[in-house]
Parts: sequence; C-alpha cells; structure tokens
Amino acid sequence: MMLRDNQGVTFSIARDFSPHPGLRYKSQGKNSGETARAQLLKFMANHPSGVVTIDLDGTRGMGSSFLDEVFGGLIRKERWRKQDVKGRFRFKSDLDPSYIETIEDSIARAEPETAH
Repeated sequence: MMLRDNQGVTFSIARDFSPHPGLRYKSQGKNSGETARAQLLKFMANHPSGVVTIDLDGTRGMGSSFLDEVFGGLIRKERWRKQDVKGRFRFKSDLDPSYIETIEDSIARAEPETAH
C-alpha cells in the first residue's frame, strides 16, 4: 500500500518492502538491497513524475550496504544521474537520521559502472 500525501507519494521501506531489510546482494539472503531497488523501480514506473518520499522508519534496522545498494545502485547499476536521484526522492527518518546521511553519502560517491 503506497500512501499519497500533499507532497506526492510515499514509499515505506518497512511497509512496502520489508520490516527486516537484509544485506546488499540477493546471494547474501532475502530482503537484499538489490531486491529493494528492484521493488522501488517498479514503484517508480507507476509514479513517473513528482517527488517520492522514502520513509526509512519502522524497520528493525538497515545496514549501510543495504542503503548504498538501493540508492547508490540507482546510479551505479541503473545509470540514473545523481541530480535525478536527488530530485526525485525526499528521505524521511524521525528515528535514525543517520540513514539519510548514509544515503546522501552513497549518492555522492556513486559512479555509473562501466561495461567490461
């Protein structure tokens, strides 16, 4: 269930993905950052414009590798431009603002992967 508010729509990691985010890669177990990014991309396909609020509260915790794979992965793997990631998402975490800092750092450091 995606919520719609005055600023647009909200994607909740806990509600719309899992309250138990896992590690970075699918090969490391369920609820991975790779899987969350795929879920987010499906959501974005249904909401092609406007700002999406990413609600980071309500999980049992999220590792930096999970967050990096979801949001930095948009740049590295999906080849989004940094300014597009920054422009499309608003991040909300009342319980642990360090999640937002981790995401912002991941976006800043991410570079598109080159094909080999």
